Amino acid sequence: MIERILRFSLKQKLLVLFAVILLIAGGIAAFRILPIDAVPDVTNIQVQILTNAPTLAPLEVERYITFPIEVAMNGIPDVEEIRSVSKFGLSLVTVVFHDNVNIYFARQLVFERLQTAAENIPPEFGKPKLGPTSTGLGEIYQYIIRPKNKSVRQDSVSLMEMRTLQDWIAKRQLLTVPGINEVNSFGGIEKQYQVLIDPQKLLSYNLTLRDVFNAVAENNANAGGAYIEHANEQYLVRGSGLVQSIDDINNVIVKTLENGTPIYVHNVADVKLGSAIRQGAVTMNGDGEVAAGITMMLKGENSRVVVDRVKKKIETVQRALPDTVTIEPFYDRAELVNRTIKTVQTNLIEGGILVILILVLLLYNLRGGFIVASVIPLSMLFAVIMMVATGVSGNLMSLGALDFGLIVDGAVVMVENAIRKLHEKRNGVSSEETILESALEVGRPVVFAVGIIIIVYFPIMTLTGIEGKMFKPMAYTVTYALIGALILSLTYVPVMSALMFSVRSPLDRKGKVTEKESPIITWAKKKYVPALKKILHKRIIVTTIAASFVIVSLIIFPFLGSEFIPQLDEGSIAIQALRLPSISLTTAVNTTSLIEKEILKFPEVNYIVSKTGRAEIGTDPMGVEMSDINVELKPKDQWTTGRNKEELVDAMSEQLSKLPGMVFSFSQPIQLRVAELIAGVRSDIAIKLFGEDLQILKEKAEEIAKVVTKIEGAADVKVEQVTGLPQLQIKVDRGKTARYGINVADVNQIIETAIGGKSAGEVFEGERRFDLVVRFKEETRNSVDVIKNILVPAPNGSRIPLSQIADVYVEEGPAQISREHSQRRIVVESNVRGRDIGSFVEEAERTIYSKVKLPSGYYLEWGGTFEQLASARERLAIVVPLSLFLIFLLLFISFGSIRNALLIYT
Repeated sequence: MIERILRFSLKQKLLVLFAVILLIAGGIAAFRILPIDAVPDVTNIQVQILTNAPTLAPLEVERYITFPIEVAMNGIPDVEEIRSVSKFGLSLVTVVFHDNVNIYFARQLVFERLQTAAENIPPEFGKPKLGPTSTGLGEIYQYIIRPKNKSVRQDSVSLMEMRTLQDWIAKRQLLTVPGINEVNSFGGIEKQYQVLIDPQKLLSYNLTLRDVFNAVAENNANAGGAYIEHANEQYLVRGSGLVQSIDDINNVIVKTLENGTPIYVHNVADVKLGSAIRQGAVTMNGDGEVAAGITMMLKGENSRVVVDRVKKKIETVQRALPDTVTIEPFYDRAELVNRTIKTVQTNLIEGGILVILILVLLLYNLRGGFIVASVIPLSMLFAVIMMVATGVSGNLMSLGALDFGLIVDGAVVMVENAIRKLHEKRNGVSSEETILESALEVGRPVVFAVGIIIIVYFPIMTLTGIEGKMFKPMAYTVTYALIGALILSLTYVPVMSALMFSVRSPLDRKGKVTEKESPIITWAKKKYVPALKKILHKRIIVTTIAASFVIVSLIIFPFLGSEFIPQLDEGSIAIQALRLPSISLTTAVNTTSLIEKEILKFPEVNYIVSKTGRAEIGTDPMGVEMSDINVELKPKDQWTTGRNKEELVDAMSEQLSKLPGMVFSFSQPIQLRVAELIAGVRSDIAIKLFGEDLQILKEKAEEIAKVVTKIEGAADVKVEQVTGLPQLQIKVDRGKTARYGINVADVNQIIETAIGGKSAGEVFEGERRFDLVVRFKEETRNSVDVIKNILVPAPNGSRIPLSQIADVYVEEGPAQISREHSQRRIVVESNVRGRDIGSFVEEAERTIYSKVKLPSGYYLEWGGTFEQLASARERLAIVVPLSLFLIFLLLFISFGSIRNALLIYT
């Protein structure tokens, strides 16, 4: 086979050259469409189910929403894991599938089961929806909307106006960008039309809350009357009854007295613009709040291309915004991609130049050096074509792993042997015949050598899951380049050798190719040959030393550290701030601004944007007690303190430790988001404690955290906050309600509508639409004592204070309920610094099991990055020995001798 290829190539030189031209053209075209990102997208195949229930506490969210959804999802084929988080106002269920499942098929399976689950969820508690078809790397471009004049504070251009511009101008236009799946609004104040009822006026007019709610809802609708025929024309009939302004709402009639006097909404309530229940806020540089948007890329798209499209559309969005407002990016994936590609490009160019220089110096033949050097870009183009064909993206892992020394190995052997044969050529034998003879001599060894190198990457190709997505692109890219170089070595290199060495060089005075030994080789031989002669007479000593090295390496191997993957420097820092669960959003925003001011004291910092709580689409289910603080750093050449990034993080950690009542952890934006989506946690190590009772889970988790904190290398140790959220309980006494003839539903309406607020329809402003909400005034629902005195109407017309038919009290309740494997769980998280993860986990396991006693029915599991490391170890333990056996088999086939094969193998 090898002989046929060589003979065909030398016989059909023009065909080979034409194929090379096609390779160049195809490679350039493929490179233009090659998906390029900073790192491989390792997000697993998952479908998120989001249910917004703005007024429900975590326990009710778990009971009425999360649990029915989990039950419905059980039994779906190819599901790897189901986990959930129930928080105030939000249920998030994540269904993780095996990697071989198509994402759209997975979504269809979940959607079908979701219809069953929705039937078991009370309609007033929310409607479950599927999350965006995006990934952990999908948040490619994030921006803020703020006043154009930086000297003007944000509150001068209202947060409501900025959020409205985000929702109805920026978001709508960016959703038209190809490759964008969703635009997530974050921060600002979502506009509402609010009917704020005065309960005393209700009492004076003998009205109930239901009277006002029904009146507002029923007086805000249009109707269709089909059509009528008039003369020769057809008229459509429309009944227009929608409210269009605050005045329209004020003039809605609630009731008409017996004397014909109408009671309007404005008689019993104030109608004004207000804010929806806020679950999050965005602040910047310690200057207060802004509105933000997060563009989420469709899974499988090219981030570099999509970001460029978003930037072009942003220019259009800016023109549509008022002159006083600007839109600015604070996170641009293209910047990271460009930095990464620049690093790869620099390394490839410098490496290529170095390899070419060494080739010329060692071969000592310009024409031979040119032929070998040209294999480098050609094999790269072949690899790019194959990457596009097989869906492998270009990134730091895949492109950065290319080794030009390996790529040109076969070509070097081919060219060097051709030069030697041409130098020894007999008269009457053509150069082409000589080159064919030389290629046939080394063709088989070259093929076997490249085959052995490819087998080395075989273990990586067998990895699955997260580790497979991270490392397989590297193995595939190198393999493609090696295959391309092998094909070129058997076709292009002999053809170019025949063409170039048949042309007389001005340096070859005798008209033939001469083999000249490089001065470097000559010098090396003078040192090497005498040493070799001495060593050959001391075989036992040399063998003993070699065997000693092997034995020592086997002894120390178990003590080597282990890491899942080195971390990419993203050029920015993500700080997570954790506060008490009972903190209010207003206080959380104020403390975040203090954090920003402390961080801005570091000259390396360019700007800071903080996201507190969660966005409109709660794919990242943070409570208001948590903030993600994105610290964008200046280029390193502008740093003035001489610190590296690790020292900067340590300095920031020390500075922030002075702020009381908060715990901080440090990471990077992509690293943080991917970890959250993959494992449901944001740290290197996740110690998952499973059990039923939330209080026991909390106590044992705190014991574990104390143990872990004392282990060398532990950093940012924290316990998932599952308790500590103050709750105002209104527990209905059924005996007392029965005495007054009051239904529990009447009390629930007071809780839901009067206190929480309930939508009675929408108000349209052109294409824009805003909720019309009915609730009590702030001063009549803002304290426990006031709520106790809220009057509940009885059937006989009397009004009964809420405290007489229900117990109203404050108690500490769950802040979050996390579930996995259909069980409740709590997580102790830890990052690892200055130590490898593998040895850290081994020590932590021993220490925890010896010092923490778990009750019956409670158990631990380890997750986070370590989970992927353990999985990769298990697979490699099987595949690596198999690969070593295959290498030995190839050597045996090549040499036909076990002795020679073992000699090379060792």
